[in-house]
Amino acid sequence: MHFSRPFVAAVVCLSSAICAGQDVPVVKYEKRSEMIPLRDGVRLYTQIFVPEGHSESLPFLMMRTPYGNGDGPPAEALASPETPYWPLVQEGYIFVIQDIRGRNKSEGEFEMLRRPRNKSNTASIDESSDTNDTIDWLLKNVPNNNGRVGIFGVSYPGWLTVMAMLDPHPALKAASPQASPADMFLGDDFHHNGAFRLSYGFEYASMMETGKVVTQFEFDQYDTYEWYLQLGSLANVNDKYLHGRVPTWNNFVEHPNYDTFWQRQSVDPYLNQVTVPTLNVAGWWDQEDFYGPLRIYQLLERQDKQNLNYLVVGPWNHGGWDRKDGSELGKIKFGSPTAKYFAEEIQARWFAYHLKGKGEFKFPEARVFETGSNHWRELPQWPPQATVERRNIYFGANGKLSFEKPTTDDLSAADHYVSDPANPVPYRPRPIEPTYFPAGSGWSTWLLEDQRFVQNRPDVLAWESEPLSEELVVSGNVLAQLNASTTGTDADWIVKLIDVYPEQNDAEIKMSGYQLMVANEVLRGRFRNSFEAPEPIPAAQPVQYTIDLHGVNHCFLPGHRIMVQVQSTWFPIIDRNPQKYVPNIFEAQESDFQHATQTIWRRSSRASHIELPIKVAK
Repeated sequence: MHFSRPFVAAVVCLSSAICAGQDVPVVKYEKRSEMIPLRDGVRLYTQIFVPEGHSESLPFLMMRTPYGNGDGPPAEALASPETPYWPLVQEGYIFVIQDIRGRNKSEGEFEMLRRPRNKSNTASIDESSDTNDTIDWLLKNVPNNNGRVGIFGVSYPGWLTVMAMLDPHPALKAASPQASPADMFLGDDFHHNGAFRLSYGFEYASMMETGKVVTQFEFDQYDTYEWYLQLGSLANVNDKYLHGRVPTWNNFVEHPNYDTFWQRQSVDPYLNQVTVPTLNVAGWWDQEDFYGPLRIYQLLERQDKQNLNYLVVGPWNHGGWDRKDGSELGKIKFGSPTAKYFAEEIQARWFAYHLKGKGEFKFPEARVFETGSNHWRELPQWPPQATVERRNIYFGANGKLSFEKPTTDDLSAADHYVSDPANPVPYRPRPIEPTYFPAGSGWSTWLLEDQRFVQNRPDVLAWESEPLSEELVVSGNVLAQLNASTTGTDADWIVKLIDVYPEQNDAEIKMSGYQLMVANEVLRGRFRNSFEAPEPIPAAQPVQYTIDLHGVNHCFLPGHRIMVQVQSTWFPIIDRNPQKYVPNIFEAQESDFQHATQTIWRRSSRASHIELPIKVAK
């Protein structure tokens, strides 16, 4: 959950200046800093910016955050046209930025992802009640407002937006949860399919819970791959570093399975109605919360009888639409300023319509960017149904990938590798800096790294198609059907779908042979049948694993190849599986870690393959 503060910077950290060589108009604000009282007496530090020079009453546009809303200069303000919030500033809103309970200058006790309250207890509080109390205060104490409120935010502020929607104040008329987590065990920040996201979970928990302000953990090694490897068993984290003082880490240790703790933290039980017009926003290469926004959209869509629920997915990393112009990410170029397009044509129009009644409502159900071909697509639903057909692409002999199903049932129709927890596959090229390293980190773009950096490792298998003769568009949810066996009794299975550029890429020579990951996921084998009740894998027996690689809208261009990679370690983004079943990996001993031989089967009766939703002409 990212903690950059671009919205705050756009509205707060402002001064008259010259931007990009052009004179920039000054936007003047009256700034108020308030301690807004809540129903239980706790007060939340809130900054309110009322633009000057507007004769009409204005709506509120608010963001709530655990990361600190900053202390900007007084009154005289300029929002740079280089920020994606400039269209909102031009439109004119009363901006509200608030620290949530227990963070920074707000009073009360912070609780990570505070669960929704029991409404039968009128004295209970949650993020929804705090939002309602704040809105109530704003309506009564900030003059010249039009009685309407919008709320939005990225990552944790996105989740806070979702919480505001559960029991909304009557004045809340529009919401845009962006890159919000939905389930911290199944697919977002802390776990994926039960596999623990070690480096992110450790660094985020220590950053958020060692004080009221963001505090980075201080590593004594630049390459955190080496640091985490030397850490050894996760049992050493509390023994050597956190000493039981970080509640979220303690929860990791105490709840290694999908028990009621994680189930109650999921949004699934609570999103049973669409309460306000909702614009869900996601990025195809979100390194933190890609599962969340798609899941939230899906849950709301089931209940959307009034057509209030909408989806936007662009070629962005986590929050990439609120930074820079979105014309490129890592080494991948998109041919247009996609973030600028979102800011002007989608977000600004969305809030102007719902909060000011301006313009016409011409929003498609789903607006998704098609990577590869670099075009926006407007769709009547997501995932698409009428325009796609599902086809299987199979793992074959000699590293070949083909739409033809294998015909042999020979027992030798398999590929093998040895997975060694003492020498895990890095998830991105080393050195691996800390996640939020002040001097810069590769974290934000690791999902777009050229996968050739692991190509020659003996513990990574790959299958590759022939060059495509025509474009192939994969649009929808991708599933991996892996038939595999292990000599251990537990294993992680990582599957990556990759676009391989032509070896001679004349359009951009330095991209020749580039291996761009367009979908990926990990499944911890112990959870193959149940996330609530893990069980050992039967050693040396073939088992079928279904791994959801999630949504994709990507065009494989002519001359490109389709590749699939399979491996069993992804370190240190995923903790090391001992490969010997133990009840709780957080309490594993050093002696529990062992190497294992992994086998991927490709016999006709056990044909490992990827299910692709392929766009067809209708």
